[in-house]
Amino acid sequence: MLGRALPNEKPEYALTAAEIRVIDQLAARAGRTPAQNPRISEYLREIARLGGYLARSHDPPPGNIVMWRGWSRLMDIQLGAELASGTFMGN
Repeated sequence: MLGRALPNEKPEYALTAAEIRVIDQLAARAGRTPAQNPRISEYLREIARLGGYLARSHDPPPGNIVMWRGWSRLMDIQLGAELASGTFMGN
């Protein structure tokens, strides 16, 4: 996984600006403040949280199923945000 291979890369390496914006808003609503120099591993952890990952200190890294669930939920939330704001660019 990208988060394990390149955890210190910038989130723009794998996420679009819209995805980053949605993740930042979701984290802020949950009371988590974004870091000054965000890393891709932090964003992937937020995606894993959407998939049910609890992110406790003794938990192993999230697996493929949790990441898939989180990614799927993120895409649904992003679509809803685009439809609500009128910026949806569907086919």
